[in-house]
Amino acid sequence: MQKTFDKPAMQVVPGTVEEDRAFEDLKTNFLEQYNTVFPNTLAQRTVVVVPSLTLDKEMLKQIKGVIHYEERMLCMLMLLRMPRTNVVYITSVPVADSIIDYYLHMLPGIAGHHARSRLTMLSCHDASNIPLAQKIMTRPRLIARIKAHIPHLSTAHLSCYNITDAEKSLAVQLGIPIYGTDPAKFYEGTKSGSRKTFRESGVCLPDGFEDLYTRADIAHALAVLKRQNPSRQKAVVKMNDGFSGDGNAIYHYANLDSYDLALEAAIDQSFGQYLKPISPNLPLEEFFEKFTQMGGIVEAFVEGMFKASPSVQCIITPNGNVQLVSTHDQVLGGDDGQIFVGAIFPASAEYSTTVAAEALKIAQTMVKKGALGRMAIDFISVKEASEAWVHYAIEINLRKGGTTHPYLMLQFLTDGHYNAETGEYLTASGNKCFYFASDNVVNPCYAGLTPDDLMEIAAFHQLMFSAASQEGVMLHMVGGISQYGKLGMVCIGSSPERARAFFDQTIEILNAECS
Repeated sequence: MQKTFDKPAMQVVPGTVEEDRAFEDLKTNFLEQYNTVFPNTLAQRTVVVVPSLTLDKEMLKQIKGVIHYEERMLCMLMLLRMPRTNVVYITSVPVADSIIDYYLHMLPGIAGHHARSRLTMLSCHDASNIPLAQKIMTRPRLIARIKAHIPHLSTAHLSCYNITDAEKSLAVQLGIPIYGTDPAKFYEGTKSGSRKTFRESGVCLPDGFEDLYTRADIAHALAVLKRQNPSRQKAVVKMNDGFSGDGNAIYHYANLDSYDLALEAAIDQSFGQYLKPISPNLPLEEFFEKFTQMGGIVEAFVEGMFKASPSVQCIITPNGNVQLVSTHDQVLGGDDGQIFVGAIFPASAEYSTTVAAEALKIAQTMVKKGALGRMAIDFISVKEASEAWVHYAIEINLRKGGTTHPYLMLQFLTDGHYNAETGEYLTASGNKCFYFASDNVVNPCYAGLTPDDLMEIAAFHQLMFSAASQEGVMLHMVGGISQYGKLGMVCIGSSPERARAFFDQTIEILNAECS
């Protein structure tokens, strides 16, 4: 069938006024697409998925097997359950056919060959640490191939992990809009921008300071925090655009007189001993260099008798409406609980509804600031004895994140929805669902297993999702297992205990198979 194009994509130079105008035009046209195409499951559409982690390259180096994080958005293949939807998925390196078959096998109500005919997988064949969107922009023939698989520009959009100037330029070259926040609003998703939004929204946030850049700024902020509360033991230093905790460092106050006029100098001199970057592979001097480039914040380390790390996921629609789509309890690792390891869904019934209410205030402020698409708001929640939970807003992520793909898989597989007023997720059949998810399932003994091996193990031990019981296991980031011994899992159960049991059972089986 001959492909038809509504109008040619804009061929403009990145970073120019012409590109800005073209991008604004695409944003305006997206509103009509959202109102007419999105609600109709039988409408013809094309979703171009570019799972580019366009983040600081040095920070990305800290994540083992980071190139395979591009596979997290393979959950978008579940859109092929809509019979007239096309998906074009681009990655840095090719994805194994067995992984694609694994996802298509889970599609409800659609024959695998029918879904395959509407799926186009493309690759840059480039395993370097350059972000995927930048790789695509240097390959005009690849851009041409992407265009050739978009039948109608007016019913197509771009879905990305995060949106920077590189994704903006790609959207303009393709002539299709991005469902996400304009990179001109980048500051609003930084640690400094988040703290300002929290104040505007009237929610709690830790004591602290933003828009810092120098080592002296950090020392001064830490000194002020100590003077404000002489009993304070720890504070957190965060780079503006750090992620997964790898841009953070913990400062431990020790033997410092909080009223000493030379406190700033004493703190500065103590950095070598008492300021510890979370990433073990990031030397302190390099941390300061990255901090100076990005800017960042210093804030109090939140303490409490009971402590949790919930996250609330929202969608801001092109119409300016806010949808609260999920809450999670983040599973954090590391000595000071700064590294994202996984997530429990939904968040605890003790506070899921109250933390969602706080997130709604923040999201409504973000609407006024021009945010669009998916965003996540992280909190630290504490409780003393029988008192109520207090939620301290920590950061806003104007992008997809570690809790996006597990929830999308659950939603696609069960056709359910989350009720923020009750804190419950109900499937289409009215059953409650829970899951335990992790992107950081690592064991050196898994290295050497190919994706085909893993699929065989999963089939033999029935480590699959059952549509009948609406429980089971979904594996992701499978491409990283052979080299890095690393993969991800989403384990769905009818109770939190069953979800965790699926996870533990899968680990036990993998360990036994590799022993």
